[in-house]
This record gives sequence, C-alpha cells and structure tokens, in this order.
Amino acid sequence: MDNKITIGIPRSLLYYKYNTLWLTFFNELGIDTLVSPETNYEILENGKKNTVSEACLSLKIFIGHVNYLKDKVDYILVPRIVSLENEMKLCTNFSALYDIVKNTFKVNVISYNVDVDKGISEQDAFIKMGQELGFGKELILNAYKVSKKEEYKQRKINYLLQRKKLNRERTKVLLVSHGYNSNDNLVGKIITDNLKKYDVEVIYADIINPDNREKLYKNISKRLYWTYNQELLNSIEEYKDYVDGIVYLSTLPCGPDSLVNEMCIRKVNKKNITIYMDELSSTEMIQTRLESFIDIIKKDDIYE
Repeated sequence: MDNKITIGIPRSLLYYKYNTLWLTFFNELGIDTLVSPETNYEILENGKKNTVSEACLSLKIFIGHVNYLKDKVDYILVPRIVSLENEMKLCTNFSALYDIVKNTFKVNVISYNVDVDKGISEQDAFIKMGQELGFGKELILNAYKVSKKEEYKQRKINYLLQRKKLNRERTKVLLVSHGYNSNDNLVGKIITDNLKKYDVEVIYADIINPDNREKLYKNISKRLYWTYNQELLNSIEEYKDYVDGIVYLSTLPCGPDSLVNEMCIRKVNKKNITIYMDELSSTEMIQTRLESFIDIIKKDDIYE
C-alpha cells in the first residue's frame, strides 16, 4: 500500500507535550508530517475569525494553526483526551477539540481518543488510530513502543538539564504555565525573553520528572480535578525553595487556571506575579510589570 500521506500537526496546545511521541510514531510508520510554524499574528487573526469570542486565547491560537495546515496536508492530527487516569479529567477543550475542528473546517481529521475512566488507554487509542490509517496491529504496537521510549528519553533529558539550572548563581523565577502557553511565540516567549533580558534563570513548571509519581500537589490541594494542573503544582512544590519568585501565566478566560492560580497565591509563600494574556495584551505593559517584579526580588535578595 502507498503510505505516502502527510499529516499536519498544529504547533499549539498538546504539541508541546507530545511532539516527540507524535513525530516518532508517524516516522516509524513511514508517514510524512508537517508541523505548522511558530505562532504569528496572521495565525492568531485567523484563529480569532474562526472561533467564538468567548474561547480562550490558547484555543484561538490552535484553530489558527489548523487553518494554516488545512490546505497543505492529507490529514490534521487532532487528539481527543478526556482522562489520563481514573477519576481525573482534562480541560473540556481537550475533549471537544475534535468536534470543534470538524464543525469549523472541511478537513480530514485523524484522531486518537484517550479516556482511562472508560477503559481506553493511550496505547489502545494509538492502535486504533494506526488501524484507521491502514496499518497492521503489530507494526502499530512496535511504532508506539519505540515512540514511548523516545518520549521518555527526551523528557528525562529536559528534566535533568533544568535541574542543573538550580545550581547557577543567578536570580531564578519559576514560570507556572502550561507548555502550550510558556512555549508559544505570542504568549510565553514574551515573558521568557524579558526575564532572560533581566539576567533571570527561568525554571519551567511544565518540565517534570518522568520518573516521579509522588503527588506533591496534595501539599497545596488535597483534591485537584485537572491532571495538567496537578503537574504544575507538583513542580511548585519541587522548586519553590530553589527560586526567588513565581510567575503565574495563563490565557483568558481559562477556568481551571484561574481557580488553581488563586489557590496557589494564597497557599504558597513565595513572591509572585500573575499575568493573564489575551489578544489585546500590551507587550509594553507586560515588560513594565515584569521589570518591577524582578527589581523587587533582586532588592529583597540584597537585604536578606
């Protein structure tokens, strides 16, 4: 059979968490992939045009990336992830993405559905997706296992590199934000570029230890519903004694983040600043707020 199809992968949302898994999996099956470029203002504007105004900025950016890919590939990857562990959920956007894309664009979507609460594991979901693309189960399973090993290796490397940053004699700030925000060209990079300009070491809360199964988040909240927010709180607990301050970064109007960030501000004793981004956010205002925050941290460090 001819497997020379091209699958488009939006550089947004779960791309920043699963890109190694996805790209390795499709490569092992001999499928070409096309990843959309870094977010730019054209992508953002197209995302805004194709979503309701009430959608969060992160979702608007994702739709903008889908719009970029829709006429360039045979399929667009749009996973549907409901739950990754029993009695836990993700933001409803992640379970609705497939339907949102299908009802917005006339495109061929390839998807995989993970819902551990209903007994559908990630491996099961990948096997089904591979079969929909016309491959045999044995080949798919092998591709998945190779991809998981590569994913683990990359996550471990990223984590160990981050731990080394903690030994540097520089002001350190923990950026508490989902990877799809902290890595996005129009959202997180405005923050990280400015922090680095002020000679600050940025520690990313979304970079986690793949071997750690401790539920450190329970020191802040005994019961937390959203898996990805659990991971961020785990990082807060791991890094809070090593950093000089915390930047909470979210996109409006994110419900889970607004609740969880407020809880952390009240319960975590560390200097902090909260930044909410939307399509109207002023770069100059963000720069001013960050500069003031870093000045406060550095002055306090001098007198301690």
